[in-house]
Amino acid sequence: MALDPALTGRVFAPTAPYTVSREKIREFAEATRSALFGDGDVAPLTFPIVVAFQAMAEFLAQPGVGIELRHVVHGDQRFEQSRPVRAGDTLTGTLQIDSLRAAAGMDMIGTRTEILSVEGEHVCTAYATLVHRAGGA
Repeated sequence: MALDPALTGRVFAPTAPYTVSREKIREFAEATRSALFGDGDVAPLTFPIVVAFQAMAEFLAQPGVGIELRHVVHGDQRFEQSRPVRAGDTLTGTLQIDSLRAAAGMDMIGTRTEILSVEGEHVCTAYATLVHRAGGA
C-alpha cells in the first residue's frame, strides 16, 4: 500500500535539544574515521547526521505514518552547512517531508531536516531520500 500523499509538506516537531561535546565529536570521528579539526572542538562535516537521524527516527515512529523501518533503504544523503558544528553547541532538528512519489512498488520519501542552535541560528540542512517497500514478504 502506498503512503498517504498528504504527508508531503508535513513538518514534524523539533527534536529535543542535543548538546555537542568534544567527547561526542571524538566518538563520531573515530566511528566514521573522520579527521578532527582544531582542538577537537569542531565536528566533522557529517556530524549533523546525529541530529538529523533523531528527527528521522521520530518521524518513522509517528502513529499513522505507515512506514516500517525494516522495509526502508537509505537512498541518498547530503548536507548544506551554514557553519561548522562545534563543541558546546546545543542543536535541534525539524524534519519536513519535501516529496513523496511511488515508483516500481516503492515509495520514495524526500526529507529535509533544518538543524538550528537553540538560539535559532541555522547550522545545517540535511536532505535524505528514503526508499520504502510497503509490507508483505
